[in-house]
Amino acid sequence: MKSVRAVLDYLVAGEVSYIFGIPAGSVNAFFDELYDTPSITPIVTKHEGAASYMAAAYAKYSNSLGVCIGSSGPGGTNLVTGAANAMREHLPVLFLTGAVPVDTVGLNASQELHADPLYHSVTKYSQRVDRAEDLLPEIHKAVEIAMTGVPGPVHIAMPIDVQLTDILEPAIPTFPQRTPLLPTDEIVLETAKTLASSESGFLFVGQGIRGAVDDVIELAETLNWPIVTSPQAKGFIPDHHPLKRGIFGFAGHEEASDLINHGKEETVLVLGSSLGETATNNWNPNITKNRTLIQVDYDATVFNRKYPVDQPLHGDIDVTVSSLITALNGLGVKRAPLPAIDPAVPGITEEYNSQNVLWSLQEKLPADTRYTIDIGEFMAYVVHYMGVKSEDSFDINVHFGAMGSGIGSAIGAKLADPERPTVSITGDGCFFMHGMELLTAKEYDIPVLFIVMNNSRLGMVHHGHTLQYKRAHERFGQQEVNISQMAASLGVPNARIESMEDLNDENLSAILNADGPAVLEVALVDDNVPPMGDRVKFLSSFGK
Repeated sequence: MKSVRAVLDYLVAGEVSYIFGIPAGSVNAFFDELYDTPSITPIVTKHEGAASYMAAAYAKYSNSLGVCIGSSGPGGTNLVTGAANAMREHLPVLFLTGAVPVDTVGLNASQELHADPLYHSVTKYSQRVDRAEDLLPEIHKAVEIAMTGVPGPVHIAMPIDVQLTDILEPAIPTFPQRTPLLPTDEIVLETAKTLASSESGFLFVGQGIRGAVDDVIELAETLNWPIVTSPQAKGFIPDHHPLKRGIFGFAGHEEASDLINHGKEETVLVLGSSLGETATNNWNPNITKNRTLIQVDYDATVFNRKYPVDQPLHGDIDVTVSSLITALNGLGVKRAPLPAIDPAVPGITEEYNSQNVLWSLQEKLPADTRYTIDIGEFMAYVVHYMGVKSEDSFDINVHFGAMGSGIGSAIGAKLADPERPTVSITGDGCFFMHGMELLTAKEYDIPVLFIVMNNSRLGMVHHGHTLQYKRAHERFGQQEVNISQMAASLGVPNARIESMEDLNDENLSAILNADGPAVLEVALVDDNVPPMGDRVKFLSSFGK
């Protein structure tokens, strides 16, 4: 059998359902084997970069391995940004790239590139395989690295001749399973005693609490401590929970800022946040000033990066928090469930601005909608204003910030969780990078609503320069393009709104009831200053 056939058999054994990417000469042998692999569907995208975001989102929401493939040379380089994104998000994605035949290396072969060094800094493991008998073992090794310990992306480069070389039929290795990480009982008990003896404190939660939200809320109620979230963790703590104090960091909330900057709480318990720039308002020292810092994370490298940690707990959030609750109960600290509060009703006005549009659209969409948020001016409005009506309802990638990633992420998320309504909120700048994935969604009949905030400029750049430098270059803008007409030319249902009056059921019915993808273009130039001032203050601090 060909060595590449063994790779497909291995992926089938691991219950891989989708492979995202684009066929090309150096990976055609792989795609040829897919004819005989009906359990795996190739999602052929319009750009490898979009494929990488799809694979990452699929890994995140399916809790399984994502697989992405690209050609040698440019296909492989187009995947690097997605690998870096997956690395920042700790997502297990197998990146496969083709490579020129082994005996042509160094001869300027077509699309020749020594790819594996490019991936070293953005993956947990990267290797080119030059012998056919090593291909399956190396891919198994890579997948094991991707899925164990701290999950993350890996990369294998497969020369054309290696893929096509016959090998003896191998035994298919057992697909790896991740073993949960749990601190020792002694450390858990010691930490529980610190928590129990604290007069006051608060929880600071990041996106690492995904899959452990119920336990985190129970812990907060057991301690009766308020909860502050990072921007990336928006969507986990519902608006009706009385302990929620909102978001701290990029586009955050005044109540959360007041608690951290002026509160008297003596202990901060950090759960699933690496305490990076966007989560901490540019590493605000007040988060830990005169406070005891307890930090729980499965990635031990986050401890003491910027903030000295008094008590680190190296473990998975779900099992560690559950163990802390048990230990606290043993110390006599019991949960006192609190009555839910009525979340604030959006104060929608007649003014045609980003805030009112997003509020109005959320009122018209199902409460359990998941939103994948792209990078742009609109992102600040989403973080600050949109409500959290259901769990895990926002996918916000502000920490890596690749424009266009929210488009591919919506497709990957929908494939992973097909029963959940999925909406991508993107901008015209992002759309012009990866908007042709509309065709991918159409061709595979993937029902995602793409809301495109079209202001005919790079909005975050425009506002950032205006605030920081008191001027913005005219080339940050562009001639207006009717994106709804672009969607129509692709055969995708669409609507365009130009005023608050256009946000009515008659105009929106076609897109809200579409069986496949649909586009809602919001033609709006909003000259209000987005709620991102602290980011601008940070950038302005340089060069002074």
